Amino acid sequence: MAQANTISRPVSLRAMLLVGLALVVAVGVALAVWRLPHIGARLAGLLRADHADPSAEVASSVDHDQEHGREHGGHDDPNALELSEQARRNIGLKTGPVKLQTYERSLYIPGIVVERPGQSALEVTALQTGVVTRVYVTEGEAVAPRQPLFDLRMTHEDVVQAQADFLKTAEELDVLRQEVQRLEAVTRDGAVAGKTLLERKYEQQKQEAALRAQREALVLHGLSKEQVAGILETRRLLPSISVLAPEVASDAAPATVLQVQKVNVARGQHASTGDSLAVLADHAELLIEGRTFEEDAAQISQIMARGWRVAAVVESEGGGDATIDGLQILYLGARVDHESRALHFYVNLPNELIRDSQTGGRRYVVWRFKPGQRMQIRLPIEKWQDRIVLPIDAIAQDGAETYVFRANGQRLVRQAVHVEYRDQYSAVIASDGSLYPGDEVALNAAHQLLVALKNKSGGGIDPHAGHSH
Repeated sequence: MAQANTISRPVSLRAMLLVGLALVVAVGVALAVWRLPHIGARLAGLLRADHADPSAEVASSVDHDQEHGREHGGHDDPNALELSEQARRNIGLKTGPVKLQTYERSLYIPGIVVERPGQSALEVTALQTGVVTRVYVTEGEAVAPRQPLFDLRMTHEDVVQAQADFLKTAEELDVLRQEVQRLEAVTRDGAVAGKTLLERKYEQQKQEAALRAQREALVLHGLSKEQVAGILETRRLLPSISVLAPEVASDAAPATVLQVQKVNVARGQHASTGDSLAVLADHAELLIEGRTFEEDAAQISQIMARGWRVAAVVESEGGGDATIDGLQILYLGARVDHESRALHFYVNLPNELIRDSQTGGRRYVVWRFKPGQRMQIRLPIEKWQDRIVLPIDAIAQDGAETYVFRANGQRLVRQAVHVEYRDQYSAVIASDGSLYPGDEVALNAAHQLLVALKNKSGGGIDPHAGHSH
């Protein structure tokens, strides 16, 4: 029995060793099977590397590095820049989508804002002789049509006599009307012949005609119809009249606003018929006078014949430019200036009020455009359809390269582009795959972004690069 136990113990140890060895072999085989494809691929890659182009390996490495850079937020990408929110506000960065649009290759001509001859300036004159007894307005004040400007005490003998004649005729007509009414009553009773009534009616018609003529004469002397009616109602002569602001028919502004440019008289001053009392200005619509040369006259005539609209570019106080679209060339000048050889043409310019306030019971207005203001007239010469057009501040020049910056979240990535055409305001970008419609790009501050990108990489940059003076 003891011998049997002695024999079974070694057998158990050997079994355990065999089982353990079998497990190790199984694990080794499994690992070898799992690693076999990777080892094969690695060996195949080593064999191909002996015969491969070295540039392909470099490109593969660059692709891997760029991919690695994207995974780590672009910190290692030399073409990417990440700005803080404060930096974006400091340079006033604006971004927007790329879109296809029609580009107008344009000719820029200097212009100046002028008044409409015979329309913008209104002269207020004295229609009869008198003494100024009251001045209602001051220079710079805004007035409405038919608003009182001055009071004149009439001293002209003809005006006084015309009023007296008018009043006398009105009184005589009242007497005739009463006489006709009396005769009509007694004629019906047969006490008076009908011939007498008929004569009085004829006389009444003559007086009514004289009254109408005298009423019109007073209106021609400068009295309003309301003032003449007042004389007839009160039966008193009018000692003074009010000079009113004229009525202006303007399509641009239904509620016309007139501005007092100059007051030429003072209280107590004697004014004769035809003397200028004040000058008013209607600036609801102005003109832009452009000056070009004879060789451009054919292009301007062609624009007018095609019905193309032009634009005016105004330099704003903030340093940017404001564009007024949809303007129309009204006419070309009839002569060429013999000294400058310039040809004048005129563009309509609707105006707008930017301030309308009351101070001390007086109204003051400020117009957006004023005579003498300078601006550029943009004349379309040729139209290109479906082009990528960006503001000129959206591109930066660095030697022979031109860049824009694509926005990708908080990152701005430098992108080389080809500029087909540029002017002082816009650039036309070639559709060669560098940009696509819908791409978000920086619309301004491209030069500052290029400087920041080069400073990030440690390279110097010419501070005047990308600017034309």
